[in-house]
Amino acid sequence: MRVVIQRVAEASVTVDGDIVGAIGPGLVVLAGFLPQDTRATTAWMAEKVVNLRIFADDEGRMNRSLPDIGGEVLVVSQFTLYGDARKGRRPSFIRAARPEIAIPLYEGFVEDLRAVAPGGVQCGRFGAHMDVALVNDGPVTLVIDR
Repeated sequence: MRVVIQRVAEASVTVDGDIVGAIGPGLVVLAGFLPQDTRATTAWMAEKVVNLRIFADDEGRMNRSLPDIGGEVLVVSQFTLYGDARKGRRPSFIRAARPEIAIPLYEGFVEDLRAVAPGGVQCGRFGAHMDVALVNDGPVTLVIDR
C-alpha cells in the first residue's frame, strides 16, 4: 500500500460536476494498493496517517496530529501511484491491484480511517474520473509505503 498525504487548508473532489467529498483543514490522502495488501495493511496505514505529527503547534513546529487539531480526511483512490515509467514513455500499472482486490481494500481503508479519525472522513468515488481541488498548507507532502 502506498499513500501520498498532503496537509491542506481545504479540499474537495468532484465527479461529473457533483462534489462527492469536501473537507476543511486536514489531510488529502491519495491511496494505491498492491495485490498482496490486506486489511491489516489498511489498519496500520490508517493509524499511521491519523497520528502523524505534521500540523503546527503554537511555536510553528510540526508537533500536532489530526486528532490534536480536529482535522478531517479526504481519501482518493489512485492506482497510478504504482505506475512504473522507468522504461519507455507510457507508464505500466501492472503492479497495482486489480479492482476486485483494490475496491475492498479501499473501502476497508476508509472504514479504518473513520474508526480513528476524529474530524470525519470524506472520499472520492473508486474508478471514477475525479477532479480534486485543494489548498495545500505549507506545502507538506509525504509518501508512505507499507
